[in-house]
Amino acid sequence: MNLRSFSKLSAKTQGILLIISSAFCFATMSAMVRLAGDLPTLQKCFFRNLVSIPFACAILWQERPNLQAELKHTPGLLLRAACGTVGLVCNFYAIDHMLLADASILNRLSPFVTVFLCWLVLKEPLSKVQAASILVAFAGALCIIRPGLGAFSSFPALIATLGGIGAGSAMACVRWLTLHGANKAFIVFVFSFFSSLILVPYLLLHYQPMSWQQTLILCLAGLAATGGQFSVTYAYSKAPASQISIFDYTIVIFAGLEGFLLFNQLPDLFSWLGYAIIIGISLFVFFFEGHHKA
Repeated sequence: MNLRSFSKLSAKTQGILLIISSAFCFATMSAMVRLAGDLPTLQKCFFRNLVSIPFACAILWQERPNLQAELKHTPGLLLRAACGTVGLVCNFYAIDHMLLADASILNRLSPFVTVFLCWLVLKEPLSKVQAASILVAFAGALCIIRPGLGAFSSFPALIATLGGIGAGSAMACVRWLTLHGANKAFIVFVFSFFSSLILVPYLLLHYQPMSWQQTLILCLAGLAATGGQFSVTYAYSKAPASQISIFDYTIVIFAGLEGFLLFNQLPDLFSWLGYAIIIGISLFVFFFEGHHKA
């Protein structure tokens, strides 16, 4: 599909395709991060974001936004960057210590967090069905976390859940920023630059030499992450989250497939139960709201 054909689609369809694209990109990023091997988590995060900066700069150069006007969004941009950095670091840690599909589904609690924060902070309507779905989704997450089975197995899952909260908070900021006219490429640039800059001191003190294979893999992770970041940012500017966020859960399919092909990973019964609960409640909310809006 070329850009002309894509532009003729409805805004909702464009948003759905962009969300699915971001899910594939982020699943591929996760696989590349795991494939990079035994490197410090923060070092992986640095190179993941470093690759995004020149792409964001290229788009900004082409669009030539009014930077003075963009600076009025500084508080929101910095908050989005801080939340996104927390989400990124936690997600990368989880990727290195869990099944890819487990880490991905816990990180995908973010749409529920976004809905909740938009109700709490942006005063957007939150139905009883949406509120209940948040609780059910976290119940599904507990099937994956299984805190009663020991700290060794549950700690990475708790970190992954924190990553989902950080990512959801970041997306709430993105919604606020796009509603107030912030340039989407500038949002990506500030996040990538902020998260890279804040990791420089750690990198200077704890840098671990990498082989050319590891460098190449992390560059590929950065490229995949860049595609995912732009896709999800543009997706939420096309349609309301309630219409498209459900398709974000296709990441479980992509992550599960890549985890099996690359690392021979197979989720256990409790993980499948967690996936079913989280995806099932998302589908229910999506079709329930679609039926009542029809």
